[in-house]
Amino acid sequence: MLRTVNRVLVALAGLLLVALGAAVLIGALDLRRRRHLSLPSAWPFQGPHDVLLSDADRRTWRTEGWWWPVVLAALGLAVLLSLWWLLAQLRRRRLREVTVDCGDGEVAVVRGAALEEVIAAEAESLDGVEHATVALTGRRTAPSVRVSLTLGPRAAPSEALSSLTDGVLASATGSAGLPRLPVRVRLSALRHRAERVG
Repeated sequence: MLRTVNRVLVALAGLLLVALGAAVLIGALDLRRRRHLSLPSAWPFQGPHDVLLSDADRRTWRTEGWWWPVVLAALGLAVLLSLWWLLAQLRRRRLREVTVDCGDGEVAVVRGAALEEVIAAEAESLDGVEHATVALTGRRTAPSVRVSLTLGPRAAPSEALSSLTDGVLASATGSAGLPRLPVRVRLSALRHRAERVG
């Protein structure tokens, strides 16, 4: 759902910016007069010296009693929605538990944190891997995993990646009785001082 909200917000922001940019460009270049464009009467910029809101427009509603409460409520709502969206971006959805099919019609439940710890411990035992961070995402019946590996100075990334996918994750998939375990791996190198060759 968050991905859909992000796409809708980006699309709306893009459309708003394109429309505002077109309005400013048409007004600044005076295209209405030069190219004889027929624009609506409510078009915000009629010429290069126009402003978005004139003094009269800005003062129209100030004397009304409902104006300031509506403005403050709209701004407060915008701030709350912005904070919700920001917190939703920062929150990582982790699985609390994974459902495992026992094969006899019964299901077992494995704690997500325990499975993450096991995968991380096995990944850190691989040759050249200094640190591993694992996060389970997705649904209880169809989990996926994000793995971040920090490689040492002499590690071969291709070997570490194949050992992770063919060894650690294949073992975790089989142990948990999952038909498949989609994975997203992020590799980074441990910073180290350059060695002197001599």
